[in-house]
Amino acid sequence: MSISVTFADRLVAAWYRQRLTPLTAALTPLAAAFVAASALRRALYRSGLVRVQRLHVPVVVVGNITVGGSGKTPLVAALAAGLAARGWRPGIVSRGHGRAADGAATDVPQLVGVDSDPALAGDEPVLLARSGFPVAVARDRAAAGRALLAAHPACNVLLADDGLQHYRIARDVEVAVVDAARGVGNGWRLPAGPLREAPSRLATVDALVLLVTDDGAHETWPGAWRMMLAGDTFHRVDAPVLTATAAAFGGKGVHAVAGIGNPARFFAQLDALGIHAVAHAFPDHHRFGPADLAIAGANAILMTEKDAVKCRAFADERCWYLPVRAHIDPALVARIEEKIRGSQTA
Repeated sequence: MSISVTFADRLVAAWYRQRLTPLTAALTPLAAAFVAASALRRALYRSGLVRVQRLHVPVVVVGNITVGGSGKTPLVAALAAGLAARGWRPGIVSRGHGRAADGAATDVPQLVGVDSDPALAGDEPVLLARSGFPVAVARDRAAAGRALLAAHPACNVLLADDGLQHYRIARDVEVAVVDAARGVGNGWRLPAGPLREAPSRLATVDALVLLVTDDGAHETWPGAWRMMLAGDTFHRVDAPVLTATAAAFGGKGVHAVAGIGNPARFFAQLDALGIHAVAHAFPDHHRFGPADLAIAGANAILMTEKDAVKCRAFADERCWYLPVRAHIDPALVARIEEKIRGSQTA
């Protein structure tokens, strides 16, 4: 696979070196400013000077302490399904990263359905809506939660996708996700490293979930719950009822596009399935257009489901997506339910 290298690619690669590089070292003054601003923001919420919004149902936030993909959205879908199986009626709220709307427009809560425009609702919220649960987006997750509960009063628990640092919404359970293959990088805060918060933050959450690809990857993270992403059946983007196995893409002219937090993980998954595709990495939440799929000589173009929701309006018969689902320990869901019930009796 060949991937064109951009400045962003070089920066991310530098983040995951064991020590500072000349590039990241030059950014350490900005990292110090980021640490100070983050600490001040959290102190304002802790002191009550900035009000925390509490909803009338329990809230479970799922997030990470690094930028980039770590499996948060598949985990939210899996936890919602697990709680539903135990009798709960979950709803999901999200910031809706990648929305075309900006400024005050992102403050207005929007209910999201399977047919919502990803440019207006965000790619991940549309993907979550496919899981069958009510979804709402707004920059203010508490406002999104109130809108969702008004439209779906039967909901009795909310999951906040990527809500760990959104302190405006009161939470009853915190779940943090770490990609075992990448860890916490060089240990520096943005932009000198990938960290939004210090690694010590992981000791304060109610559950730490480790995204792994093999049975041994969790050994350096004692006490973490394991999660694996699995999927081996492709669906055609313009006609999802049509499916294909990896064997259908064993020839030449196979390309792969990915506009996710960690494109390399998707390309590696294709390799593991025996598919040797030419890789095209895009920024996370990239707004795909027809020109992105106008790849000369491509007999097949493979993509993630998150990218497929943005391409379905113009995808042709060459375009296929690979859905993945998070596999988690049912005991994790039981642990979260225990914490929820404990918060209700406190």
